[in-house]
Amino acid sequence: MDSEIFDRAQIIMAQRRNKAQAENERRIQEINKKIPEIAQINEALFNTGKDLIRIISESKGKDVAAQIEQIKQNNLGAQQVAGNLLTFYGYPADYLDIHYMCPQCNDTGYNGNSFCTCMKNLFSKLTAEKMNEKSVLSLSSFETFSLKFYEGDDYFAMEKLLEYAEKYASDFSTKSDNILIYGKAGLGKTHISLAIANVVIQKGFSVIYDSAINILRDIEKEHFSYDKSTEMLDTITSSDLLIMDDLGTEFESKFYISAVYNIVNSRIIKNKPTIINTNMTVEDISKRYGGKVASRIGGMYTVLEFRGSDIRYKKKYSETYEK
Repeated sequence: MDSEIFDRAQIIMAQRRNKAQAENERRIQEINKKIPEIAQINEALFNTGKDLIRIISESKGKDVAAQIEQIKQNNLGAQQVAGNLLTFYGYPADYLDIHYMCPQCNDTGYNGNSFCTCMKNLFSKLTAEKMNEKSVLSLSSFETFSLKFYEGDDYFAMEKLLEYAEKYASDFSTKSDNILIYGKAGLGKTHISLAIANVVIQKGFSVIYDSAINILRDIEKEHFSYDKSTEMLDTITSSDLLIMDDLGTEFESKFYISAVYNIVNSRIIKNKPTIINTNMTVEDISKRYGGKVASRIGGMYTVLEFRGSDIRYKKKYSETYEK
């Protein structure tokens, strides 16, 4: 595991615990002022801890189970009275409990001897953020995508495609469709994908956006590392949305072909939406990655064709002409 991510996760968990405990202390002070009877009950409950220590230390081998059980019953009765007082004054009965963000691990990050689910999710989120630092997520939006560089039937096709992409981003959920975006270079595939990513991230979902070659290299590096970790692959297959750009530009290898199949298939099984950008058609994908990959993409993905001619060239020509 990346030590930097692990350290950041530990700090975040500690902050969550401290926040929950500080808020609990604030509520205790509030109630002590408004309902003094509860302060007296809490003081009595605190003192029973001392009683237990005294009983056990003075037992000298005697059976003190009956005394301990009596203290336990007294504590439960006192807690019930405190809860009744809280509800009488309009507070929830558990108002003085510590409300951790994760009740499974009390914000420790551990459930027994294993990482808690909340800690695993945090690892994935932090790993995705680190991966996205390499991308250009902030450079594109729907507002900066212009249709003026498309003509005739291409214009109307791209207008519908843009409307679809905007609605997809706006309505995004973990049940959203998978998308294959294909077309020649320079038609705006990356721009639209980045725009979707930005909206989905703002909605609070975890998004990984990177080129296919970077993703596959990271998986390869991890796979052949000393500890043969699967953390990177787990993060990639578990993020709410994966956007893999420029599929097909990576070096051809059996490992990459297997990794692409693993990513596509795992995310379908987990019902995690994926967007793939490529210059290849489904037929081309079949030739390069095999029928299993092509079958899953062809059958489980919405296929969007980007049409037109290279808008990067048109933009450059337009800017030169305007000068």
